[in-house]
Amino acid sequence: MYAAGSDPDPDARWLAFLMHAAFFLLLGASLSRFLMRHPGEDRTPWVIALSVTLAVLYLLGPVLGSRPTPRRLTWLGVLVVVWMVLVVLAPSFAWCAVPLFYTGLRLLPPRAAIALVILLTAFVVAAQLRLATGFDPNLVLAPPAVAAVATAVFVHMQRQAVRQRELAARQRELIDDLLRTRRELAATERREGTLAERQRLSMEIHDSLAQGLSSQQMLLQAADRTWDNDPAAARRHIRTATGIAERNLAEARRFVHDLAPADLAEGGGLEAALYALAARETAHTQGALAVRCHVEGTAHTPLPDRVQSALLRIAQGALANVREHAGATAAGLTLTHLDDRVVLDIADNGRGFSPPAPGLRPPAGVRGHGLPAMRARVRQLGGTLTIESAPGEGTVLSAAVPLTPAPQNAPEESA
Repeated sequence: MYAAGSDPDPDARWLAFLMHAAFFLLLGASLSRFLMRHPGEDRTPWVIALSVTLAVLYLLGPVLGSRPTPRRLTWLGVLVVVWMVLVVLAPSFAWCAVPLFYTGLRLLPPRAAIALVILLTAFVVAAQLRLATGFDPNLVLAPPAVAAVATAVFVHMQRQAVRQRELAARQRELIDDLLRTRRELAATERREGTLAERQRLSMEIHDSLAQGLSSQQMLLQAADRTWDNDPAAARRHIRTATGIAERNLAEARRFVHDLAPADLAEGGGLEAALYALAARETAHTQGALAVRCHVEGTAHTPLPDRVQSALLRIAQGALANVREHAGATAAGLTLTHLDDRVVLDIADNGRGFSPPAPGLRPPAGVRGHGLPAMRARVRQLGGTLTIESAPGEGTVLSAAVPLTPAPQNAPEESA
């Protein structure tokens, strides 16, 4: 609406200043012309008084504010009436109507503003005809043309200002929506990160502390059964359980420190950690399960820490399954470095089993956190997990991890 109050933008303020300056310039020029051409007439004091009154009234406009309040509308009405009386006494004051156009268009509603412009234009035409010595069509057509142009320019500027305000409001809404979306996305990422971290921690605990505690339990139970009949065997079981407890304590301390496997923290990389794991498993089972480790090829670049940690945890979990469930007497760890990937194979000569299809959970009551944890670890690295087994034929578990970034959710295979 072009009858709104003040517009705070710089262009509107500059236009208002220009119109105010034009009004006083036209008022001063009209008064000077009248005094030069009509000195000493009876109407001269009235014209001077009305000119001063008109100037004072115009100066009061900014003091009254810019909103169309009743007091402001009353001021505009008095201003127009004084100007009309002044034009009746001295037609040369008619051109002061141009700034009054702007004031009316700026303050009044659209229809009232147009009516005021028409009224002021009619007074200007009448005043010009009074000053002319004869009828001149230009005097009849020029004032309406000037009024139309002034009104059109003002209306266009007001509409542009309204569009700019609407665009600015829309931009603020879009910015608010963007900020809200970013906050929601950040919250979602935090939740997903929390869930992923919980899953990672559960796998870390299962592959380290839980497996060690399970081994200790089995050894202590064996010691309890043989305590009376074979004290020496019972003491061996207890010493082995003590060694596992020491190892678990190191794992727990490292786990608290930075959640990295203790074997990797000791230096030497993944190969050294796998050799240490094989020797430790062989010692813990007192020769009942012989675990060998073999490394093929050489890594062209050091493996990322998360790859080393994941493969070591997979080896620990697989050997724990072999020790507890396979009934095997021999197992082997083979780490193969290829050009584009690294492969870890864990093989045993145990009783074997029928691998479940990827994604299927084991039946209720059956322990089975190890394989899902291994699959999750390999999937996070963009690799594949293959299980080859059959009842009575042993098991081979193979984890292949690419050395370059690969899409997650890579397929797992079983045979």
